[in-house]
Amino acid sequence: MFKRSRIKVVSTCLLVVMASFLLAQTKVKRPSILGISHAAVYVHDLSRSRAFYEQYLSFNESLALKRQDGTDRIALVKVNDEQSLELFAEDARDNVQLSHIAIYTDDAEHMRDYLLSRGIVVPDKVHKGQAGNLFFTVKDPNGHLVEIVEYRPDGMTARTRGQLMPADRVSRHLTHVGILTGSVGPTLKFYRDILGFREFWHGSSVDDQQHWISIRVPDGSDYIELMLYKDLPPAKERGLQNHLGLETDNLSKTIAELQSRMARYSYPYPIEVQIGKDRKRQASLWDPDGTRIEITESATVEEQQVATRPAAGGEHH
Repeated sequence: MFKRSRIKVVSTCLLVVMASFLLAQTKVKRPSILGISHAAVYVHDLSRSRAFYEQYLSFNESLALKRQDGTDRIALVKVNDEQSLELFAEDARDNVQLSHIAIYTDDAEHMRDYLLSRGIVVPDKVHKGQAGNLFFTVKDPNGHLVEIVEYRPDGMTARTRGQLMPADRVSRHLTHVGILTGSVGPTLKFYRDILGFREFWHGSSVDDQQHWISIRVPDGSDYIELMLYKDLPPAKERGLQNHLGLETDNLSKTIAELQSRMARYSYPYPIEVQIGKDRKRQASLWDPDGTRIEITESATVEEQQVATRPAAGGEHH
């Protein structure tokens, strides 16, 4: 009797092991990753940050999420119908202002199953957030929180489509988010090999060493800029590397508009224009907590020169 029970237990264990093995071997296809949903930053004074993002940059707030005591915890600032910035009225974690980045997919539940099949630690289930969209969160190899979002028809994103987007806002597109990256190999395995991001550019700012790697979402144009380091920069410099990348069609016009708003928001720093390694003009702004907002012109200097050059045979004055 004892021998028969022992055989039964062993057989059951073997079946469980075999089932786990077969599940791990099952090919789960990755759902689409369409772009960057949002980037979230910690702010120590929400009213001050609202003035910067809403009065100075002229974004509109689409939703405020509250604590149990009724005070505002998170303000969602709308960039376009798919993208926003989240202002977390909380103390920064480990002296890093970036709370998390978020990418959006067409199937969050399937994405959770896919990541699980690739050995990524995932939560037990997908959640429905206060904004009405589905989401779950994982960690990348550098400890950055990556939120996976699926927009739902009854969610805030769908309900405010076509609304809350002033014509004079500083940008219509969050093109990228920069994140500090120390573990390059594991990071590329996570974003490129597992999530399917496409590596399209890398370079250096001052010497021959590689300082950044740009990786594009597999099914869209947005990208993440991996800001490489050997030694973690001091806390006061991390807002330079962990940055938000906004796009404008006309940087001169954008800067002129920002300067015209000085009566309603006193921005304390000069706005300097530089030409980046990609030959695009860019300028950096700093929010009240030291997070850098990089505003880049959509066309290169050369492309603009071609666009403004008189056509052959035209009149010259």
